[in-house]
Amino acid sequence: MFIRVRLLNGLPEPLWYSVPENYTQSLTGLIVQVPLRDRIIPALVIDEQKAKPYNIAFELKPIHAIEQLPEDPHYLPFLQKLGNYYQIESLHFIKRIHHFLIDKKQEELVALEQKIHSTESSVILTDEQKKVCDFIIPTIGKNVYTPVVLHGVTGSGKTEVYKQIFLDALSKNKTSLLLLPEVTLAIAFENRLKAELPDTPIYSFHSGKTPKEKNAVWNNLRTQTPMILIGVHLPVLLPIPNLGVIVVDEEHEVGYQEKKHPKINSKEAALMRAQQAGIPILLGSATPSISTLYNVKTKRWAFFQLKKRFSGVLPAVSVVSLKEDRNRREFWITKELNSAITDRLQKREQTIIFLNRRGVSFFVQCKNCTFIFSCSTCSVSLTLHEDERLICHYCGTSMALPYACSSCKASADNFLKKGIGTQKVVTILQKMFPQATIARADLDTTTKKKVWQQTIADMTDGKIDILVGTQTITKGFHFPNVTLVGVLWADLQLSFPVYNAAETALQQLIQVAGRAGRHHIPGTVIIQTMADHELFNHLNEIDYLQFYATEMAMREELGYPPAGRFAELEIKHVDERKLEQDTYYVIDSLHAYAKKINLNVTILGPAKPPVSKIKSVHSRKIYIKGKDFSQIALLCNALTKKKYSSSIYFTPNPL
Repeated sequence: MFIRVRLLNGLPEPLWYSVPENYTQSLTGLIVQVPLRDRIIPALVIDEQKAKPYNIAFELKPIHAIEQLPEDPHYLPFLQKLGNYYQIESLHFIKRIHHFLIDKKQEELVALEQKIHSTESSVILTDEQKKVCDFIIPTIGKNVYTPVVLHGVTGSGKTEVYKQIFLDALSKNKTSLLLLPEVTLAIAFENRLKAELPDTPIYSFHSGKTPKEKNAVWNNLRTQTPMILIGVHLPVLLPIPNLGVIVVDEEHEVGYQEKKHPKINSKEAALMRAQQAGIPILLGSATPSISTLYNVKTKRWAFFQLKKRFSGVLPAVSVVSLKEDRNRREFWITKELNSAITDRLQKREQTIIFLNRRGVSFFVQCKNCTFIFSCSTCSVSLTLHEDERLICHYCGTSMALPYACSSCKASADNFLKKGIGTQKVVTILQKMFPQATIARADLDTTTKKKVWQQTIADMTDGKIDILVGTQTITKGFHFPNVTLVGVLWADLQLSFPVYNAAETALQQLIQVAGRAGRHHIPGTVIIQTMADHELFNHLNEIDYLQFYATEMAMREELGYPPAGRFAELEIKHVDERKLEQDTYYVIDSLHAYAKKINLNVTILGPAKPPVSKIKSVHSRKIYIKGKDFSQIALLCNALTKKKYSSSIYFTPNPL
């Protein structure tokens, strides 16, 4: 027998090999070890035949060995479907898993551990929780695709529902897959489940794991050992023979979409996986995405709510204008927020201050000539940090704040420091409340793992009075003594140039507000704004669903998801002139092909994105809207088969 293979590393062209006579099984879809020059390398078998190919005159080398994949009959069809959706070869996913398994590197990640107050698994469920379990548990093992949405307010005990589902799946010899939007949250969830379910097989599969831990997961898959498997992007790409249920926590999070191309969205992949395997999938969130709620309305997905907190009550929320009463000590701290912080310090309760912008100032500008300090390799202004350094938040370029303007040579006395970031907020609060212990939680601090770990521990132990942070603090944390949340500039994100800006802004506000009053002491949330907006009428967690009707009216009028389908083409090149040339070739080709076959689509662009150069690579974007995704896919698929000097990347549902 003879087989045709694609190498998992090395040459992209298929190669032929012979198969020793003692191999009688079909090898298509399996990974085999093949000789190539003086090496033995892995390859995927894509075809097999009894006769030697007629156009090959030389003797074919025999394969070296077979690497048996876990026996999952749904695996290869799922990868094929996923590859078709993202317009990439399904081999990409097999390569990725194989390389991850043999990769010796491990990210230095630490668990964001918090004190676990209970190690008991026999929690008595509320009536609301029991309804969810009673619906989804009987569907496990029935071979029926069952999407279920769980809208549970912050602190309502969604995890207890997950645990009951996992335990039932294990009792049926089924593996449960739990997806989280960040690796650090996956680690924290793993620690919590291991503490509360000490005799349960719980494993994680992500970049924070050692090769030994990753191989333990692989061996369980090969032996079909049931387990709870936790991760972010990778687990859904594994062959899982006895997969029984998938849970996607914080399903609204954009973190499920990968940042590098191809930008696979793990939540979308999980839905495809559940459909292919015929299993239930539970999507949980305190702020379900508009697209998920749309599927509840139009596709009749099952929908449940947890309206009551497991402990504590929902906080009281008030909106305060930053434009009123400007005669205050600090512009960014209104009198209402000042008074509330003072009260919490007197009561020895904790406060969280949220601002979705790190640094000291957005940018530094010379008022003499209007020059703005910008990154030389990325098309963004440099952010001023507290150590008087200008830093690019895309490539990491760092420089000391100059003593003079780079353009007109005016002295630093002429520099205007515009906007505000988390570092500046800390400085302001330290001046206003010198007796308070204040800490910061943003990307600059959370990447320092040991420092961040200590911050979490100190916050949990009550050693920190005020924690200032970005979206890092909006999810996954339970600080019992936090009774006040202050949002400094709530409408900041509304100016972002994306169609779902209002949705993501409201989700962040509700999530960070949910950190207050999670224990026996009632909580307060003060939201400061520069401008009025409809979304501020929906800040109560129970009223969140009312926002759906308002937002959907806008989406339907403009044809944005989920009312229509949306896709992105990103074109990249180091040479901006060649990029511009290719971009217009692409846009002309799209219009011509759409007209030729009469496609009902709208082509937008090309556009120069807000950040059009990162690490010296320029980019342009083209967007395509249409009612039918198959028409968008047909158009883009025809385009990507052509050769351009620029790289072209397709994202079917960009977030």
